[in-house]
This record gives sequence, structure tokens and C-alpha cells, in this order.
Amino acid sequence: MDAALLARIQFGFTAGFHFLFPPLTIGMAWIIFYMLSRYRKTNEDVWNKAARFWTKLFVITFAIGVATGITLEFQFGTNWEVYSRFVGDIFGAPLAAEGIFTFFLESAFVGVMIFGWDKVSKGTLWFSSLMVAIGSTLSAFWIIAANSWQQTPVAYHVVNGRAELTNFLEAVFNPSTMPRYLHTVDGALATGAFFMLGISAWYVLKGRHREVAEKSLKVALVVAFAASVLQLPLGHYHAVQVARTQPCKLAAYEGLFETRTNAPVLVFGIPDAKKKRCNYKIEIPGALSWMAFGTTEAEVKGLDAFPEEEWPPLLPTFVSFHTMVGLGTYFIGFTMLGLFLWWRRKLFHSRWFLVLAVISLPGPLIANVLGWMAAEIGRQPWIVQGLLKTRDAVSVVVPAWQILASLLAFVVVYALLFVAWVHMLKRAIAKGPDAVHEAAAGEVSS
Repeated sequence: MDAALLARIQFGFTAGFHFLFPPLTIGMAWIIFYMLSRYRKTNEDVWNKAARFWTKLFVITFAIGVATGITLEFQFGTNWEVYSRFVGDIFGAPLAAEGIFTFFLESAFVGVMIFGWDKVSKGTLWFSSLMVAIGSTLSAFWIIAANSWQQTPVAYHVVNGRAELTNFLEAVFNPSTMPRYLHTVDGALATGAFFMLGISAWYVLKGRHREVAEKSLKVALVVAFAASVLQLPLGHYHAVQVARTQPCKLAAYEGLFETRTNAPVLVFGIPDAKKKRCNYKIEIPGALSWMAFGTTEAEVKGLDAFPEEEWPPLLPTFVSFHTMVGLGTYFIGFTMLGLFLWWRRKLFHSRWFLVLAVISLPGPLIANVLGWMAAEIGRQPWIVQGLLKTRDAVSVVVPAWQILASLLAFVVVYALLFVAWVHMLKRAIAKGPDAVHEAAAGEVSS
């Protein structure tokens, strides 16, 4: 058994599973804030019922997200001791900021929304929802800033085998932080919107809770469309950054084996690392050069510009990236269709579209994980780009059998957590917004 491989599998599994939940809560938090803003302005009880119902689903998801995220930081000290020693001076600062300044902000006001709904004023409830949305969004910033430093390290010097920070702000706002952060947060908005859209469509199909469902569906559809379309410029912004700072990753994304001008964007293909070519390719000539550098005459580095031992695993990098892009294209088309049906006043009468909305619910969740896979697999073999290779970052004192045992334990526990999450969501959805509202009214009257 290879300890390095097992450590990579364990972290990939736990991080990928955890990443299902934060984008969902970030997106939901901002939509709940909008609903409470509407309630505060109009005093229409439907907005209160909607916000309260979605807050219940938010809390369930938030709790699972917290539980699955804690284990990641412990792995740094167990399986990745060499890595932790190398980056501790830099990585610790944003992680501490995330915990002190944002996680506790979010958690405190989540408590207000759980226990204080009928005990505080509308203004206080509205402000709490805003703080939850801001806290969750800022929490993502610090995590992404820390991870982005690994992708594009700056503002450091190496002393006695450790990377030491020389400029905190420069390290936080390294070249990949903002492109990745904006791309991720926008993806989170799409995730929360598609989640609400799918559940609301299910209610409409069943003829249940129609008032709340129709209001929620319309709001979710608008947010889903805006977030999906916004990914076009944000994705381009991120791709330009990758082209300039991580050209080997870009070449793997596009299956580009030869350095060339007039480099194409690959619409479809199957990369063959052994034969150093892409089979069955469908491409748009010159598009990659133009998108990355503003002219078709620009030279784009191919994989031939880098030592073969520094190539990332091509097939998983290529497939995860292109599948994510394909899903993003689908999201734009699907939401545009929904807005067209709304304009034609057929949105709630088009059963096929509502069924498709339910089926599409997990789409952004899958796209988020695929994007994370593309970003992380695409920088291999480096755990810190150009400074520390992944195989050299694992702990030397933790034997492979212990990593395997803990990996199997994680699989069992996370499977149980996933089942519990789905079960709690199903129960809450089955009861619906009216049950949540009536139960709260009963508590107040008693």
C-alpha cells in the first residue's frame, strides 16, 4: 500500500464530499435574505413562510457542512505533516481569519434565525439573514485565498525548509484568488437557486403549497439564470488567469499537446497521453489563443513545453473540466427556456419543464465538485505549485494501514451523514412550508 496515494484519496474524498454543502448554503443564504427583504417591505406573509421554510433546509445543510469540514483541517496535521510544516506560516493566517471573523459571525446569526424567528423584530431577523449571507460568503473567501496561494504562491521566502510570509495582503490577493473566488461564489448562487427551483417545481407538480412554491420558483429561476449567464465572463476571467500563471494546467484542460499559435478550443475529444494526441477531436481554430491572450496569433504553451513528469493526470483533468463546462452551458439554456415560459405565462403549466427542473436540481452540485477536481488534479504533481510536490508532502510517520483504516471509517461515517441529510430534507420537504409556519404559530400561542 502506498501511503501517499491513500492520503490523496482520503483528502480528495473528504474534501469533495464537504464541498457539496458550502456552495449550497451560500446560495440559499442570499435568496433567503432577499425573501426577508420582501417580507420586511411588503408585510406579505407568503414571504415570511417561504423564508422560514428555506431557512429550515438551510440549517440542516449547514450542520452537515460544518460536521464534514472539521475533519479536513485535522488531516493536515496527520497525513500531511511535511506540507503543514512547509506552509504553516502562510496557510494558518487565512484559516484563522475564516474561523474568527466569518464562521462565528455566520454561526451566531444562524442561531438567531433558528431560535429567534418569533422573538425578534422583522428588522433584527432581516439583519441576521444578511449577516449569515455575508458570513458564509466571506468564509469562502478565506478558504479560497489559502487554497489559491498553493496554486499561485507569492509574497514568501523559504527559510530552513519553510515558506515564510513576507506580505499578508499580497499573499491573500495572489493572482488566482479573485478569479477563483468570484467563479466559486457565482457557482454557489446557481447551486442554491437550482436547489430551490427543483423543490418548488416538485410542489407545483404535486399541487401543494402553491403560493410559496410559485413565489420561490420565480425568484430561484431569475437567480439561476443570472448566475449561469454570469459564469461566462467570470469563467473567462479565471481561464485567462490560468493561461498566464498555470499554463500546464490549461494545456491539460484543453488537451493541447503542442505549443502553437492559433491554438484551438476543444469542444470534444479524448486525450491520449501515451501517443501525445487527442482523438476524435472537434475544435474551434484560434479560439483558445484569442480567449486567453486576445489574439489568434498568440502562442499557447502545450504539454510539450513541460517535463512529462510534471503533467497532471490528463483524462480526469480533461473530463472534469469539459463536463463542468457542458453543465454550465446546459444551465444557461435551461433557465432561458424557463424565463421564456414565464413570459408566455406557461411556466406553471408546462409539466415537462417542471419535471426537468426537479431532475436538474443536483446539476450545480455536480458541477461544483467537477470544478474543484479540475482545479486540484490539474495542478498535480504539485501540492504547492513549483515549490513542493504532493508525493513529498505526506507524513513520514503515519503508516499506510492507518490511513486506509481512517479512509474506510470516513466512507462509512460520511455515507451515514449523507443518508441523514437526505432523510432530514425529505421529512422537511414532505411537511412543507405550511407545517413549519403552523408549528411556529403554535409555539407562540402557547
